[in-house]
Amino acid sequence: MIALVDCNNFYASCERVFQPKLEGKPVIVLSNNDGCAIAISDEAKAVGIKMGAPAFMMEDIIKQHKVNVFSSNYVLYGDLSKRVMDTVGTFASRMEIYSIDETFLDFDGMELHDLTKVGTAIKKTVKQNVGIPVSVGIAPSKTLAKLANRFAKKTKKQIGVHVVKTEDDIKEILKFAEVKDVWGIGAQHAKRLNDIGVKTAYEFTQLPDEWVRKNMSVVGLRTLKELRGTPCIEWEFMPPRKKGICTSRSFGKLINDKKTVEEAVSSFAANCALKLRKDNSCASSIQVFINTNQFRPQDKQYYRSIKMQIPVATNSTSEIIHYALKGLNIIYTEGYNFMKAGVVVTEIVPHQNVQVGIFDDINRTKNSMVMKTLDKINNIYGKDMVRIAAQGYEKKFRMRAQMLSQCYTTRFDQLLTIKI
Repeated sequence: MIALVDCNNFYASCERVFQPKLEGKPVIVLSNNDGCAIAISDEAKAVGIKMGAPAFMMEDIIKQHKVNVFSSNYVLYGDLSKRVMDTVGTFASRMEIYSIDETFLDFDGMELHDLTKVGTAIKKTVKQNVGIPVSVGIAPSKTLAKLANRFAKKTKKQIGVHVVKTEDDIKEILKFAEVKDVWGIGAQHAKRLNDIGVKTAYEFTQLPDEWVRKNMSVVGLRTLKELRGTPCIEWEFMPPRKKGICTSRSFGKLINDKKTVEEAVSSFAANCALKLRKDNSCASSIQVFINTNQFRPQDKQYYRSIKMQIPVATNSTSEIIHYALKGLNIIYTEGYNFMKAGVVVTEIVPHQNVQVGIFDDINRTKNSMVMKTLDKINNIYGKDMVRIAAQGYEKKFRMRAQMLSQCYTTRFDQLLTIKI
C-alpha cells in the first residue's frame, strides 16, 4: 500500500500558522511581483477568486470580502515544508518527496494495520507539530493514492483520510474522478478521451490496452494499469541529480540601465552557484537571457539569449558571475526597457568528477575554501550578507512584494513576538 500526504492549500496554510486570526477567513497568496493568485483558501474560492487570476482584476472582490492577501514568502514555505516532511517521514521506513507540499509513503507490509488510524495519526501529528492541515490518501498504487487523497478532500473534509483496499473502493473513487483530474493524463489527452465519450477515470479503465498504448503511448498505458491497482511507477527515494539550474526573475519595475541589469544577472548567477554547492555539483555550461515586456506594445521588444562553455566545470560564485557578465555584455543592447533576466547552468557533474584542464591556472583549492567560508558566514548572518561586489547592494531590480509576511522560522530578527 502507498500513502500520499498532501498539505491543504499549503501556502495559505503557512500564513495561517503564525496568524491564527486568519482561520476561517479568505486568504490568497500571489506569485512573483504580486502578479497572480497561486494559492487560495477554501474561503477565498467561495467568494469567487480563481486560481491564476491577476491581482489587479480581483481588487473589487478583495475589498468587498476583506480577503487577506500575501506576497509569496518562499523562505517560510520551504522551511515549513521541511518540518512537515520530517514529521511525516517518521510514519514509514521509506518516503519519496514529490513536491513542496506532497510526499509518498511506502506502506508495504502494513496491509493488516488499521490504515485509517495510521492516516488519522499522520494528520493529527503534522497539525500538532507544524500547524499545517494535511489530507491522506492510501491505495495500492501512486495514481490511486492521488485520487484517494482528492476523494478525501472533496467528500471527507473533516476526516481528511481515505483508504482504498477493495475492488469496490477502487471503483468508487474512479467513478468520482473525471479523467482530467487523473495524475498522468494531460489536457490534450483528457479532451481526446472526452471526445470519444470517456468522462470518468472508471470509463478510462474500461478501454482496451491496445487503444491506450496506441493513442496515449506507454505513459498512458502505465496510468491505466495504475488505476486498475497495479503499481507501475518506480520509487525515487533519492532525488535525481539536477540536469540544469535556473534562476530568473521579473524585475519590480522596467529597467533600462545596464549597471542594474548587471547586478541582477550577477545575483542570479550567484544563486545558481550556491545551489550547485548545496548539491555538491559543478556546471560546465552557462546560459544568460534578457527580455522586455511583451505585454507593452508601446515599447520596443527585445529578447536575446546566449550559451557559453566554461573551460572547467565549477561552482565558484566568482567564476560563474564572470561568465554570466561576459555573456550579458555580448547580448545587451541599449535603448530597451527590460522586464526580466535569467541565468541557467547546465552540463552538471558531481564535484568529485570534475576534469581539470591541463592549462587551467586557477587555484581551485583556494577558491573552494573561500566559497565554504562565504557560505558559512551567510548561513549564520543571513543570505548575501557577504557577496561579490558585482551583485551590488541596492537591488533596484528587486521584485515587488508589498504584502510579504515575516520569516518567522529562519530569521532571529523576525521571530514571532507574544505580548503578555
